Amino acid sequence: MKKVAIQGTAGSFHDIAAHKYFEGEEIELICCASFEEVFAAVKKDSKMIGMLAIENTIAGSLLYNNELLRQSGAQIVGEHKLRISHSFVCLPEEDWKDITEVNSHPIALMQCREFLSKHPEIKVVEAEDTALSAEIIRKKNLKGHAAICSKMAAERYGMKILQEGIETNKHNFTRFLVVADPWQADELNRHRKKEIDKASMVFTLPHTEGSLSQVLSILSFYNINLTKIQSLPIIGREWEYQFYVDIVFDNVLRYKQSITAITPLTKELKILGEYEDGKSSI
Repeated sequence: MKKVAIQGTAGSFHDIAAHKYFEGEEIELICCASFEEVFAAVKKDSKMIGMLAIENTIAGSLLYNNELLRQSGAQIVGEHKLRISHSFVCLPEEDWKDITEVNSHPIALMQCREFLSKHPEIKVVEAEDTALSAEIIRKKNLKGHAAICSKMAAERYGMKILQEGIETNKHNFTRFLVVADPWQADELNRHRKKEIDKASMVFTLPHTEGSLSQVLSILSFYNINLTKIQSLPIIGREWEYQFYVDIVFDNVLRYKQSITAITPLTKELKILGEYEDGKSSI
């Protein structure tokens, strides 16, 4: 049985993504209050696997998680793209007329802004987690409270679903990374028979004209497809940046050659993981 550390609680979207990614396998969830705790769990137990959101098609990137990943020494071994659908839920005996407050994670609230704008009488309160909001309302019997969470969380905690699919944009996907101790990475990919066709890396560049365009030109020459580039300032080094880059490729040899070619042009280049391009699920 695999142990998988997630941010959030049972019924959260991290829970759903973990079970989708490891479909058909037995997993034990280790629920953590923060992403820092997820990486701490992976560091403490070399056989622990971590799962964390890294970007959303509506909210954008979770920039802090990029930095946590870089600092952790953990390696990306896979990814999963999950369609996010939110439900508006309450205690079983209550209805619309009873609701005065809604609790959920800030990103979930943002993704349901249009729905919430139609209910100005309901107070919006940010919480730690979507599923945890439903769990707390149920356990404490908080009358007048609603939660925004997954349908799975509503069913798990015996909550009444007042409305499903309340997210503003129906093309709402979150990309989750699967991370592990570097010693486990190759074994996990071999065991799950994954084909390597994607990589994530981070590097800095000399503060000279055209330094980034040179790197991008070389990647293009080797037929490497850039799917994401994110810059973050380096604290204490004014006007210098770290570049987080995701690439996909159909030829591992050309990928290796491209990395060899760009290395002299970069500073502190680090491969964060080589893995299979994740598929989307509903």
